[in-house]
Amino acid sequence: MRLAFCIFKYFPFGGLQRDCLEIAHTCRKRGHDVTLFTMEWDAPLPQGMTVRAIQSCGLSNHGQCNSFVKLVLPQLQTGEFDVVVGFNKMPGLDFYYAGDSCYQERTRLKYHWQSPIYWMMPRFRRYVALEKAVFDPRSPADIILLAPAHKEVYARHYNTPAERFHLLPPGISQDRKPPTDAGRIRTSFRRDHLRSEDGHLLLMVGTCLQGKGVDRAVRAVAALPRELRNHTTLVTVGDDRMEPCKRLAARLGVGSQLRMFSPQHDIQQFYLGADILMHPAYQDNTGSVILESLAHGLPVITTDTCGYADHVSAGKAGIVIPSPFRQDLLNQSLTDYLASPSNRQASAVNGRSYAASLDLHDRAHLVALLIEARAARERHALH
Repeated sequence: MRLAFCIFKYFPFGGLQRDCLEIAHTCRKRGHDVTLFTMEWDAPLPQGMTVRAIQSCGLSNHGQCNSFVKLVLPQLQTGEFDVVVGFNKMPGLDFYYAGDSCYQERTRLKYHWQSPIYWMMPRFRRYVALEKAVFDPRSPADIILLAPAHKEVYARHYNTPAERFHLLPPGISQDRKPPTDAGRIRTSFRRDHLRSEDGHLLLMVGTCLQGKGVDRAVRAVAALPRELRNHTTLVTVGDDRMEPCKRLAARLGVGSQLRMFSPQHDIQQFYLGADILMHPAYQDNTGSVILESLAHGLPVITTDTCGYADHVSAGKAGIVIPSPFRQDLLNQSLTDYLASPSNRQASAVNGRSYAASLDLHDRAHLVALLIEARAARERHALH
């Protein structure tokens, strides 16, 4: 088959971007031709696939996205491709890989106090139009869901038929599973990065750390009792505008406890070296770092606005802060958790056991099967 994959921007450390390329490689290995359409490809070009860069224009993000859609649609409609898979919301798709939550839902919740003025803004109207192109009852797009809760949300806003949703089981990449020499890696990492031998290391990982609640994590560290605070380091791994975070940490007196790293290919050493994953996100469609942490025996403190937060509760592998979010509850939860090594150890054991019981799937393989099944049905219908 000839497959077209569409993604607005590709950069090597984004979760959605990694999923896109992993699925593309899987489809290629299964004998299919893959062409990737994008506005920007910030990585080495993948072998065996074609990347078509679309020179979109526009002063705003929504303007650039609109330009990309207008330019790419004629190329998708020539009959060159058997199946079109989108990793961002846009018209012309056969499949949409739902790596993001419902834009209309989260925007209405965030800006409810500004309605109806905000709903008239070009940004809102453009992104809702792109979302409606996928989820409208008349759209032909099948939707690949990563979090079951989002099915009801999309259906409520767009009346999307239930049969168009395909829920993927939880999964992590093969390169994100713990190695056999985990103990050695942990010892080495902690020797290099801890302030003291009896110190605590908190970890945050993400491509948008502000959205993942890095400010909440900094405030929780600052609220620790002095003895705990002086022996605690918050390590962030990601790519974001971190100056506001630095200023906040300095203002709260914990600037020296904050260590920031750019995105890392070898993220496993951070999972293995840390004591707790902090993921108090404002909103996260899934939170793959949560599953990766459980697999590595790393306890998790997260919020119930993350799609995979239920796995923390089900696996008894950490703490889930309920909505509406309260900073004081996060502060106290972190203090209690750091003060109780036995609880953290129990969470670590539980997390590893739970992750092993999930039989974490190769989701790229499952997506390839869905694509092939739809193509087979359409060929059968033509005959």
